[in-house]
Amino acid sequence: MTEFLQVGKIVNTHGVRGEVKVIPLTDDPRRFEDLNDVFVGTDDKKEVLNIENIKYFKNTVIIKFKESGDMNYAEKLKDMFIYVDRKNAIKLPEGRYFICDLIGMEVSEIDGNKLGVLVDVLETGSNDVYVVKNKDNKEILIPALKSVLKEVSVENKTMKVELPDGLLDIYLK
Repeated sequence: MTEFLQVGKIVNTHGVRGEVKVIPLTDDPRRFEDLNDVFVGTDDKKEVLNIENIKYFKNTVIIKFKESGDMNYAEKLKDMFIYVDRKNAIKLPEGRYFICDLIGMEVSEIDGNKLGVLVDVLETGSNDVYVVKNKDNKEILIPALKSVLKEVSVENKTMKVELPDGLLDIYLK
């Protein structure tokens, strides 16, 4: 399981006082208000920064870190990600999962037929769609519906599904 979860990407500076413009990578951009500090950096190297102020502008979040006194400091943060650790992650309701926990899961039908590995999640308006690559490197698109998902084990990285009739036939042609 991933120790850190990406919640935003710093895409630019904002003004001259060291603020940064962040694209939220979370369902609820207001979740930043519940954080005192975050990890900023890359998957390999992160540093803790303390949040001083938060504003919202269009589809972005403007964050001022206490450590960032001017635009030069903020410029160095550009293209970095904002992470939270698991203890500061939002508690998900039962049956909801972080995308990073789903990627890499072995997906099989309830009868044991292995379908492949979950490689991506497409977020659509009505429901998510899981992209599973089989052993022949072909993609199978599986709707993330309660009627389809029968068992998900984040700890074991496995998922069991019951596909709608005819769905697999589309991909076996």
